[in-house]
Amino acid sequence: MTVSLTRPYHFFEGHSPLLISIPHVSTDLPPEVEAGLSDAARPLPDTDWHLTRLYDFAGGMGASVLGARYSRFTIDLNRPPDDKPLYATATTGLYPDILFDGTPAFKPGAAPGAERRAFYLSEIWRPYHEKIAGELKRIKQRFGYAVLFDAHSIRGHIPRLFEGDLPDFNIGTNEGKSAAADLTERLAQVCSAPGYRHVVNGRFKGGYITRHYGNPVNGIHAVQLELAQRTYMREALPFDYIETEAERVRPVLRKFVETLIEWRPGAGS
Repeated sequence: MTVSLTRPYHFFEGHSPLLISIPHVSTDLPPEVEAGLSDAARPLPDTDWHLTRLYDFAGGMGASVLGARYSRFTIDLNRPPDDKPLYATATTGLYPDILFDGTPAFKPGAAPGAERRAFYLSEIWRPYHEKIAGELKRIKQRFGYAVLFDAHSIRGHIPRLFEGDLPDFNIGTNEGKSAAADLTERLAQVCSAPGYRHVVNGRFKGGYITRHYGNPVNGIHAVQLELAQRTYMREALPFDYIETEAERVRPVLRKFVETLIEWRPGAGS
């Protein structure tokens, strides 16, 4: 069985210091993954729904935008290739076999085998990360630095992963190691918009992409935003986009992206 993967991502090249990565937005599946999914996983409940639509203004602002073509149920682009856990608390792995709530993602014996998973690593995960690395290099050569924004969303209430309700905006910078402090402070100010709650390096401190590429000393500043899905969509089936809520949060997201684009290292706060 083969899967034709001529280009396992979507990419738009911008003209600013900012690269946006959206690794969990896709719902496309190789046929063997789709056939093996459990009934609970078939609706793809842990997808970062509608983020391409939510951030559709970013390219026009000058950001480069990289988005996954295959669902995280095939391979998770925000996990390390050796599948080491990123958190000591409950999480999911490089090849997710459970949903966020702990439900099995595949029917018994139906998960892809080692050979297929090695193929996904080679033909999906590695090209995506090679593109990130290449774009950050290109951007840094042009501007002298680069900013990486890893965009995510998640249900606001998942007891297995965190207690209570998640704040609306969850900024992660690997405990301050992946981005300059004054950039993080400016982004936190943006997220303190009336009617919303935010946290910096709370439950979500940044996944593999933020932790691996963020290197402020070397001129690469990486920030993850985990957005509570209630701010723009229905968090249960059919996971539909709620225009009124989305239009309320989009000005905050636009300001967030604008801040990432306009910030300059060493400019002070």
